[in-house]
Amino acid sequence: MFIDTHSHLYDEAFDADLDEAFARMVAAGVANCIFPGIDMASFDRQSRVAAQYGGIVHEAIGLHPTSVGANWRDELDFVKERLLQRNSPGATNPYVAVGEIGVDGYWSKEFLREQKMAFAEQILLAREYGLPVIVHVRDAIDQVFEVLDELCLKDLKGVFHAYSGSYETYCRLRTYGDIKIGIGGVVTYKNAGVAKVIERVPLEDILLETDSPWLTPVPYRGKRNESAYIPVIAQKVAQIKGCSVEEVAGVTTANAKELFGI
Repeated sequence: MFIDTHSHLYDEAFDADLDEAFARMVAAGVANCIFPGIDMASFDRQSRVAAQYGGIVHEAIGLHPTSVGANWRDELDFVKERLLQRNSPGATNPYVAVGEIGVDGYWSKEFLREQKMAFAEQILLAREYGLPVIVHVRDAIDQVFEVLDELCLKDLKGVFHAYSGSYETYCRLRTYGDIKIGIGGVVTYKNAGVAKVIERVPLEDILLETDSPWLTPVPYRGKRNESAYIPVIAQKVAQIKGCSVEEVAGVTTANAKELFGI
């Protein structure tokens, strides 16, 4: 059994064959997937699809760094309101994480300061609710470390998704708490640097993810990604680690269940 810990199956790229995509996912042995939150604009679509496939989908809520703009305070208030609704004592169907949050210096640096502020506030929000974080970082690892150092964290729980950093960066991240790294389709690419990192990272610190519909693994690269391709990623991880696919499935699934409480 597998868990896709980062999937955007609610994206409009799946409008034409959503039922079929979920059927292929289950047939491939992927029992659950986690939908990360992005912003207010995508919230209704995410919630609708998650409700449609209840029992299979678990949701996170958060403000994605590339959605941080002039109205970022309104966006953060929205995240806080939804957490209060679904993660207060006695509420049902709680969010399993705060995310996707982080810092992105690739697409735009215009609101980089605000991104760091939103990242810090959402980390504290996650701690308030006892939730892990799902972290996005691209061309901004120094800014991420600045935020984590300023918060003086030693008990952070979460995953750095679509991990592309070095082994040394992984080791530093582990000093902030129980940090996993999310491994997806990129690991199957020729000369992927993350493959060398995985050789040294314990399987107990790895989660499997697709980030569908993006970052499609080989041999499907160039096509839309989907959660049904998790076993392809698991096979590559098993090859790198010199173990069986069954071991990768068992350990990474246990990792996901423990981190997200599912």
